[in-house]
Amino acid sequence: MPAVTVSDVTVLPRVPEPGPTDLDRGVRRVTTAPSGHEGEGFPVRRAFAGVDLRDLDPFLHMDQMGEVEYAPGEPKGTDWHPHRGFETVTYIIDGEFEHSDSHGGGGSITNGDTQWMTAGSGLLHIERPPEALVASGGLFHGLQLWVNLPRADKWLEPKYQDLRADGSALLTTPDGGALVRVIAGSVGGHEGPGSTYTPMAMMHATLSPGARLRMPWPREFNALVYVLSGAGTVGADKRPVRTGQLAVFGPGDVITVDGNASQESRLPGLDVVLLGGLPIREPVAWGGPFVMNTEAEVRTAFEDYQKGRLGVIPASYVPHGHLGGTTSA
Repeated sequence: MPAVTVSDVTVLPRVPEPGPTDLDRGVRRVTTAPSGHEGEGFPVRRAFAGVDLRDLDPFLHMDQMGEVEYAPGEPKGTDWHPHRGFETVTYIIDGEFEHSDSHGGGGSITNGDTQWMTAGSGLLHIERPPEALVASGGLFHGLQLWVNLPRADKWLEPKYQDLRADGSALLTTPDGGALVRVIAGSVGGHEGPGSTYTPMAMMHATLSPGARLRMPWPREFNALVYVLSGAGTVGADKRPVRTGQLAVFGPGDVITVDGNASQESRLPGLDVVLLGGLPIREPVAWGGPFVMNTEAEVRTAFEDYQKGRLGVIPASYVPHGHLGGTTSA
């Protein structure tokens, strides 16, 4: 898992030590992501399946895409599809993905890069592997997260952020046992590059076997830890977790993650994504690729899409010639 590595973590800033009165968050529940397929057939784990939206707020949905080793000709993408009312955050750990949208955003992202698309009032977009990756095959692994927008921001003009891997804030633990990549939010004054409408944090942490991460966490945020690979424990009560599982935390000031001393031989350690945000606490009406506050607004979004009001495919777009189907990703 490249996704940004450093040869010597000891030169990095340290995650601040929690204070003596800070409360370690307990774990409310651990769920296991079911497997499925998205787009034209790339495999995903539905990370938030079975979790109440009130526990996820301000997040809506997250897919772990892969990890999969494609043979030549196998890499899959999506066709053009609409969104309105939320943001999509696509984080590539291994491989490469291209993005284009009807509002002029787009580009190619690879190991450790993130594309942050604010759909806002609505647009069309497409995600696909580049032609070279389709031809050669290769490793592909990433995440796509959906972040809700408050009612006041659902009609914002669409926006695209191209966040390069080298823009992430990199931190380590006091003993150097973990590498933390801050994509959004702040840790000890070290800011991630993602600009968010809803206050939130998104981090990718790799723990060496036996290492511990105690991350200060805003009390007003919810807290989620998703295991990309490996095994360990989470929370003050040391609940066991493994690849494809999500831990939902209770209240407190600190998230604790411990990597098992013994990991699978092919894994360097425990890889997790830490997520949290300030709950929006507004009604959610969700229909396919649209997330609004009322069912009437969702119906209007479908009507606007059918009437071409969410944009048109750019004339400069050049299809690969072998991607098809539709998706709500």
